[in-house]
Amino acid sequence: MAEGSHVEAGQLILEARGNTRALLLSERTALNFLGGLSGIATLTHRWVEEVKAFPVEIRDTRKTTPLHRELEKFAVRCGGGVNHRMSLSDAALIKDNHIVAAGGVTQAFQAVKAQYPDIEVEVEVDALEQLREVVAAGADLVLLDNMSIEQCRAAVEIVKGATKLEASGGLRLENAKAYAATGVDYLAVGALTHSAVVLDIGLDLRMA
Repeated sequence: MAEGSHVEAGQLILEARGNTRALLLSERTALNFLGGLSGIATLTHRWVEEVKAFPVEIRDTRKTTPLHRELEKFAVRCGGGVNHRMSLSDAALIKDNHIVAAGGVTQAFQAVKAQYPDIEVEVEVDALEQLREVVAAGADLVLLDNMSIEQCRAAVEIVKGATKLEASGGLRLENAKAYAATGVDYLAVGALTHSAVVLDIGLDLRMA
């Protein structure tokens, strides 16, 4: 069965042959991986389906299980989502603590851009005034942190396509359409990897 396939309850998804002892020893580990990753893919698919009428992408975050990031982000892709950063080296994300340390949002952006001119720089803002600042400074992408639906709509009007916008925080399946309808480019959903329900997958042993 191909990765990302839709399955029904009771459907066979994998068949393995081998030494009985080896199969039973590896059963729980294999089911943990399959169930956990399939749960991530399933939840991601629900989000993607919820907003499919809008030109918005569902993105994951770096809120992943230690040492399992590549697997969990692969599961997000299987569900139709898009990966954010695999690691800190892929792109720079300026967050609230960085802004405080630098003395302001514009100063933080300029400092990072001067040090790493060739990488994408995303800036997290929690106020529309900050948004205006970083758009003027030339931010590649702006993360709207815990902004309301109305604030996200206003943010889209402010940037007028000058930069990409990502809504993050306070997002639920119940309000996904409303956020997507604001015109933002991405919805960042940490729950995809840290709160997905494990898919119920079992193993039935058959002796030859």
